[in-house]
Amino acid sequence: MKRVLFLGATSSIARALALCFARDGAALYLAARDADEAARVAADLNIRGAGLVRSGSFEATGYARHTELISHAARELGGLDGVALCFGTLGEHFNAARDAAYARDLVTENFTAAASILTEVANYLGIQRSGFIIVLGSVAGERGRAGNYVYGSAKGGLALFTQGLRAHMARSGVHIMTVKLGLVDTPMTYGRGRSLLAVSPTTAARGIYSAWRRRAEVVYVPWFWRPVMAVVRAIPERIFKYARF
Repeated sequence: MKRVLFLGATSSIARALALCFARDGAALYLAARDADEAARVAADLNIRGAGLVRSGSFEATGYARHTELISHAARELGGLDGVALCFGTLGEHFNAARDAAYARDLVTENFTAAASILTEVANYLGIQRSGFIIVLGSVAGERGRAGNYVYGSAKGGLALFTQGLRAHMARSGVHIMTVKLGLVDTPMTYGRGRSLLAVSPTTAARGIYSAWRRRAEVVYVPWFWRPVMAVVRAIPERIFKYARF
């Protein structure tokens, strides 16, 4: 039985991914800013046949409590085998491009807070020399685009941090997987236009879970974003800088 801590457990993708783990018999600790909503998600998973599910509060920028959260989740579950980092916010690029404080907050939540908790998680799992970490990132971090470069830079930094962490932990027995998510139909993307490339949270979660089971290290979800982003990266800067998407 796997014992898994979900950070940002109330997001649509986190809920769907937690259900994938629960169906395979995993014990779960669901941590989120909204503790009441995390408890409702836990109750829903129990109705769907999950076994041990606990929940609690988690503030990504509450750095002083990161270590305490990991220890608490381990006590509640009787140990800890893995962590899924699912939090983050897309924000409003119009505001981020004009308001320095807003831009700082966006980068802090998407990168700085993630780097902090991932460091604590890696230290914990490294000591026991086993476990796994799943980090949900974004294809937005592949290249700086005029339409979302603040959010994209944070996700790009997160991907690079996770890559380095994977190298740092290579001999520790800890498996670390970076997920580069494409468009997913979630409340975070509501009202930003429809796209034929968007998939449901359930489809995304199944892709993530399948990749984790085969011990992938970097996975694009859905898969077709890998060739799409290869093309995007190949566009010369002198041309790409004029793109407005």
